[in-house]
Amino acid sequence: MSTSLTAANDDSATTTTDANGPAKTVVFSMPETVMPNMWLTDYDSLYFNQNDNYWEPPIDRQLLANLTRRNAQHGGIVQSRANMAAARFISGGISAQQMGAAFLNCVQYGDVALLKIRNGFGQVLRLFPLPSYRTRVAGDGGAVVLERENTVKRYKAKDIIWVRVYDTVQQVYGCPDYLGGLQSLLLNEDATLFRRKYYINGAHMGFILYTTDPNLDVEVEEEIKKKIQESKGVGNFSSLFVNIPNGKEKGVQIIPVGNFESKDEFGNVKAITAQDVFNAHRFPAGLGGMIPTNTAGLGDPLKYDEVYFKSETRPLIKMFVDEVDRDPEISGKLKLVFDMTTGSQSAAV
Repeated sequence: MSTSLTAANDDSATTTTDANGPAKTVVFSMPETVMPNMWLTDYDSLYFNQNDNYWEPPIDRQLLANLTRRNAQHGGIVQSRANMAAARFISGGISAQQMGAAFLNCVQYGDVALLKIRNGFGQVLRLFPLPSYRTRVAGDGGAVVLERENTVKRYKAKDIIWVRVYDTVQQVYGCPDYLGGLQSLLLNEDATLFRRKYYINGAHMGFILYTTDPNLDVEVEEEIKKKIQESKGVGNFSSLFVNIPNGKEKGVQIIPVGNFESKDEFGNVKAITAQDVFNAHRFPAGLGGMIPTNTAGLGDPLKYDEVYFKSETRPLIKMFVDEVDRDPEISGKLKLVFDMTTGSQSAAV
């Protein structure tokens, strides 16, 4: 009887050929699509919720919320981008803390609704950012905030100032600008979880202590087994003792089988996906704390900060300033003022 294994039509199966019978296919696992959640980012239209009178967001907001907690680089960069813009805030009809929240919502979700808080005479006193995670665009251009027990809170269009990152597909909601790095972001998480599971599940070995001495004393053999069992093993791996009397070649060998570090691509996957996340945000590695992989280092962080401010942070700030300025009810001290200093230049907007 002879047995051979050959690849089947897909990567999830092998074909076993037996001399006394027909070929049989053994399926190890079902194939998975590369992008099973493609619908989360692939859209060309919006759905209008007739029952609650608001537009459904094109991208699942729960996904966008979870992403910052599933990747170290992504979460840190989103917060940093918001902090860099909020740090320039000087004054206006909003508190510094709420200004930071507005920037964070806009960077993470692609848009934010600023609510105009009025006094008893209908005059605007200040601005307040609504949470983008639960805020929807109403049919009249206002805002609908989803609350508990399937209830909603509605705000009229005249009470809302929308700030949106422009989306070329639709203009109801904004679009986060980092979606191009979504798959790398999730791959980074998958690699980390795989490594953690590998160490936690205990289904691996540090080494095999292999002996072939027929004269090995029984008491010595039991003592060796006991010591191996009591030991945590190399790198906390479990180890195995095997004695095969009259075995060939060397009488005693240590065979490492748990050298996972040198056999996988964990380091490369982590490094490449982290770089992809930085690229998706267009964020300088020198400002994000990435460890340099070459002797040249990461350059001057002050220069990177100045360039990044001119090309990324300042446009974000101006988007907020412009939308607030264009509202006819916002005037005087309610207008947003930021420090726009760059190098030797000094100006306020």
